Amino acid sequence: MIEWQPNSWKSLVASQQVPWPDPRAVDLVIEEIKNLPPLVTSGEVATLKVQLAEAARGERFLLHGGDCAESFADCRSASITNQLKILLQMSLVLTHASHKRVIRIGRIAGQYAKPRSAEAEVRDGVALPSFRGDNVNRPEFSESARTPNPQLLLRGYERSALTLNFIRALLDGGFTDLHHPEHWNLDWVAHSPLAEEYKRVVDSIGAGIRFMESLEDRHLDQTQCLDFFTSHECLLLDLESAQTRVVPRRSGWWNLSTHFPWLGARTGKIDGAHVEYLRGIENPIGIKVASDRSPNELVALCERLNPGREAGRISLIHRLGAHQIAALLPAYIDAITRAKIPVLWICDPMHGNTESVIVKSLSGEAISRKTRKFSHILAELEQAFEIHKSKGTVLGGVHFELTGKDVTECVGGARGLAEADLDRAYQSSLDPRLNYEQALEMALLVARRV
Repeated sequence: MIEWQPNSWKSLVASQQVPWPDPRAVDLVIEEIKNLPPLVTSGEVATLKVQLAEAARGERFLLHGGDCAESFADCRSASITNQLKILLQMSLVLTHASHKRVIRIGRIAGQYAKPRSAEAEVRDGVALPSFRGDNVNRPEFSESARTPNPQLLLRGYERSALTLNFIRALLDGGFTDLHHPEHWNLDWVAHSPLAEEYKRVVDSIGAGIRFMESLEDRHLDQTQCLDFFTSHECLLLDLESAQTRVVPRRSGWWNLSTHFPWLGARTGKIDGAHVEYLRGIENPIGIKVASDRSPNELVALCERLNPGREAGRISLIHRLGAHQIAALLPAYIDAITRAKIPVLWICDPMHGNTESVIVKSLSGEAISRKTRKFSHILAELEQAFEIHKSKGTVLGGVHFELTGKDVTECVGGARGLAEADLDRAYQSSLDPRLNYEQALEMALLVARRV
């Protein structure tokens, strides 16, 4: 095995990298980013690793969620506030149900790049580079928009920093008003057969907060600052390496662009550049587990990334689909258990349940839309809880693609969104997300199982 350095991955095959038209321009941008301040601290990263180890033992529960891909246009106070609000509200529901502290990780402040299955997109016989996220190019279908531009990497860094600064200011300033959960946007409850149960949960949260304040004789928002961590897919390796550093009084190398980088399904080859990069950093690492990876390959990958079997280092995010999870997940659990590898098991019920449908646009044109059925998302989650219970393992977290906006991208839920509703507010340029109402409803349903 080669000696690890932040750039040792360059000696291996690196998939999903960008064919920049001017490599010299890229080098100049990367050198500038190397000299900019880190986005997160090593202390925050170390704290998250400890908390993930606790979740693996069943002492905490992880909520991991956010946009499929962030956009520069959404680096606005309202968008960031709504995203933070829904994640905090979901975590409060889960804490109330489980009596466990919830780890909050947002796919935010850096999720500006996406892998693609095809290098080019073809429309009406015209082929242009695929849209790879706002860090690389623009979604508009024109040659100028789709040409990769390294200056966008700097804009991505700046927007990540702005987003993190605003999130920290909100949390430090007592943004979340826990005293009036009845003011949450719960209009959808009227459409749900579980309305009375939801109302009891909300009332109980409010009563519990008032009780604790009476005991402590102080305002609850003054007791502590909520932890919030960031996450994005480890994809553009030059960019990840640029923010990988040694820090005073700590050993090893730390990726300080995010707390929790994850290894995607398209970049997970054990002899590939992404695995080589990730094996050398101290951050906790997520690994997406899709059906095309064998149990033995998963064990080998975990051993490569965590040879010392450090607790909190590896989180396995299985994304198998409602129709396949029962057949596939037990073998993964058995293999990891036999190998005695400490992992945090997380269920991602979104990616395995994506499907395409033909809908009519508002102009009457027939178009193809990606969507996900709320019922399939919930079915995969329910099966995951049962399978882990039967195997004696702990499902310690959930992973959702969601937004705080009133989009119509996933069908179903209490309001009964149908395929005909999709084009009313379909905003994602990539994968469909749960909207605010669907996300909070999902949290309440998951809370019943936790």
